[in-house]
Amino acid sequence: MHFAIRIATATDIAAMHRLRKSARENRLSDFTRITEATYLPYIAAASAWVAETDAGISGFAVVDGPAANVWALFIDPDCEGAGIGRALHRKMLEWAREQGIGCLSLSTEHGSRAARFYSRAGWAQTDTTADGEVLFEKSLLS
Repeated sequence: MHFAIRIATATDIAAMHRLRKSARENRLSDFTRITEATYLPYIAAASAWVAETDAGISGFAVVDGPAANVWALFIDPDCEGAGIGRALHRKMLEWAREQGIGCLSLSTEHGSRAARFYSRAGWAQTDTTADGEVLFEKSLLS
């Protein structure tokens, strides 16, 4: 599958939000917590990227720079396994290093495919949240 990674724009938000809501794991229990407007600060900060295929947006990633946190990394379930997640992951890490961020963190559902993805990508499990999600950290200093 051919895809290209690019910085997300405001016109991508609807597609990004649809992907977020289509997740099979790490599903939001309350879809009112994250709205399309929630993406705007990340778009303005140029810390959001999309993977685009001939069929449209097939994945996206967002880093909250001030919090040094991965806010989102979601792939269209029909496009999983095509390397899109790895490419978006590389882009996030590259951007964070360019910003001088020494360590990123994230949380994800315990036992999920996302948790396995991050473990394989060298993220260290550091803790568990009050609601049972796994906390990961990745040093960017080397």
